Amino acid sequence: MSGGVGWGLVGASTIAKEWMIDAIRAQPGNEVVAVMSASPERGRKFAAEHAIAASYTEMGALLADSNIHAVYISTTNELHKSQVLAAAAAGKHVLCEKPLALDLASAREMVKACAVAGVVMATNHHLRNAATHRKIRELVESGSIGQPLFARVFHAVYLPAHLQGWRLNQPDTGAGVVLDITVHDADTLRFVLGAEPLEATGMIQRAGMAQAGLEDGVMAVLRFDNGVLAQLHDAFTVAHAPTGLEVHGTQGSILGRNVMTQRPVGEVILRRADGETTLALEHENLYARGLRAFVDAINGRGVPAATGEDGVRSLATALAVLEACNTSRHATVRYQ
Repeated sequence: MSGGVGWGLVGASTIAKEWMIDAIRAQPGNEVVAVMSASPERGRKFAAEHAIAASYTEMGALLADSNIHAVYISTTNELHKSQVLAAAAAGKHVLCEKPLALDLASAREMVKACAVAGVVMATNHHLRNAATHRKIRELVESGSIGQPLFARVFHAVYLPAHLQGWRLNQPDTGAGVVLDITVHDADTLRFVLGAEPLEATGMIQRAGMAQAGLEDGVMAVLRFDNGVLAQLHDAFTVAHAPTGLEVHGTQGSILGRNVMTQRPVGEVILRRADGETTLALEHENLYARGLRAFVDAINGRGVPAATGEDGVRSLATALAVLEACNTSRHATVRYQ
């Protein structure tokens, strides 16, 4: 394949509506060919609103469309596994939302199926595409702060009213703040630190927004294989806090402000003995950048911004945080 990719949307979702359709169409020659929704009415309405030619109610029908070369999967989490396996069997490239699955074995099976089928698989971890996080990674790699010692992530936000559905009241979907937000923190930290989490500890909070025993807030600590300790604060219930990511080392600190967001915004400050500098950044749409890397990978140029393996490892970390919170013990991050 050279250049253009025909896309099938698996799920008539909010993220597809708000971000992904435009990101796909920003790639030269790429187009959204069809959408699949279990609700015929929802699917038809979504297709009409976004000028999508076809609407399907079954995965098999969408995958049988010869104009579709890749699928973007943004259904609820418990459906990801079967849909990825079906797409791989049909020879379609796969971009899947996080978390990849509800358990590690399923996520591993998904990655293996795509590898065996010879299709590209990626996880839609958008934050590593941010100019802010790429700058933080560059500073860490270059030794600008010496040896990294600590990191902190501030990702406590208020879940918008239009998203206050299954994330808050359906445990069987993999709902709750850890699999929704902490999994992003894990991937972002892995990216900026160039390191892997080894163990986790933490406590969850149930402040009343989430139901059915689900957590709507968490504070956790991760230990990475390079010795870094990282503190995470994630929530659905905090309306006025800024987001941020900090990395502190032996020779300086990196302060990322307003960076844990879908929007191409934020700043990065480098603070050392010689003073404080706000660094120049070239912001761009995070999702469009991720789509560009995915399409390049389909065409044999490089790898996706976040691979299927990245999705496995962020899931493994989030599962370890949940285990630690539920047992009041340190939990090992298990990648196999």
